[in-house]
Amino acid sequence: MQMFRSLSSKNFRYFISGQAVSLIGTWMQKVAVSWIIYQLTHSAFILGLTMFANLIPSLLLSPYAGSYTDRHNKHKILLITQVLLMLQAGVFTLFVFFKMDNVAIIILLSLIQGIITAFDTTARQSLLVEMIEHKEDLSNAIALNSSMANLTRILGPAVGGVLLSTLGNTACFFINFISYFFVIFSLVMMKLNLPKIEKNGESIWAALKEGYDYIKGLPDFSSLILLMAGYSLFVIPFSTLLPIFAKDIFKGDAATFSWFESAAGIGALLGTAYIAGLKPNKNMLRVVLFSSMIFSLGVLLLSSSLNLHVALFFTMVTGLGMMSQTSATNTYLQTHVSDKMRGRVISYFIMSYQGVIPIGSLLIGFLASFFGAKITVIVEGVIGLSCSLIFLYYKKRVRKTVSYSV
Repeated sequence: MQMFRSLSSKNFRYFISGQAVSLIGTWMQKVAVSWIIYQLTHSAFILGLTMFANLIPSLLLSPYAGSYTDRHNKHKILLITQVLLMLQAGVFTLFVFFKMDNVAIIILLSLIQGIITAFDTTARQSLLVEMIEHKEDLSNAIALNSSMANLTRILGPAVGGVLLSTLGNTACFFINFISYFFVIFSLVMMKLNLPKIEKNGESIWAALKEGYDYIKGLPDFSSLILLMAGYSLFVIPFSTLLPIFAKDIFKGDAATFSWFESAAGIGALLGTAYIAGLKPNKNMLRVVLFSSMIFSLGVLLLSSSLNLHVALFFTMVTGLGMMSQTSATNTYLQTHVSDKMRGRVISYFIMSYQGVIPIGSLLIGFLASFFGAKITVIVEGVIGLSCSLIFLYYKKRVRKTVSYSV
């Protein structure tokens, strides 16, 4: 089938199957962490602080990680980071099992996970192109990879919610630890013919600046990365407040929270399925724009929902818009970047996406503690629509400038 054409590549099949198992465990752990933190503190600010600690390394380290990845074996980097993440999950399991977990320990372990993930995500995204036998299938592989991630986002929280209410917190952390064996096995089984990396004596920091200059010289790249940064700062962190919607606004429990996470995952799965089915010559910049507007509208409508089922529906809409936006942005960058600059461009994309989210989470958590979750989410939706309109205005202005110069 057209939608699954990239699965004809054996290495990609190994990769996506191993990741599928591992990410289910990762999402189970994320649900458990959020629930434990909110039970311990009942604080929107501490929820935001926890996400801040987990994601801030992506902002600080991603450019360096991109330069490092372009100069070293991406497969080895990915294998090492997965082993380290497995060890982190094992330590987390022990702390929870022996009742040694507290807010400080959870934030510290989240920070360690974030540092490792900064290198892991850059290497994983950059290696994707090497797993595909037919390069025209790259955009499909990116979309399928995102679809798999979002399917696990549905399954992980759903299973995690059940385990939280039956077996307790420890089960979520232990299953996440075990799940890493699958992805490590899949990486070992891969047979990749990676291009030889030529080291010219240039420092990593000089290579980092070269990547910045490369992006700055391409208006499409720079505008997409700025749009992602705006959404990551002001809109995407709305998910930090979902435990409050589940517990306080709709008077639910851990299972209710998992429904919100799963609803967002279903929407994201639909969004990435849409991207996977697009033809190679589809205008991805237009897809990014419309997806961004759908995302913002979903956030606005969620904030005004008075019924749980309506809120879950609009949470699904936010997932659809958000993942269509990020998948389309990633696809455009990956299919237009030069191989020499791939790691650095991807690292700036990760920095604008995952790296800015922690600052936004901290900001949104702080605002919600003063103005309430609903008002804060309304403001997020309005800002998102404004960012989309600015992006549209900029693209039209660039198009007119090019037309006049011709």
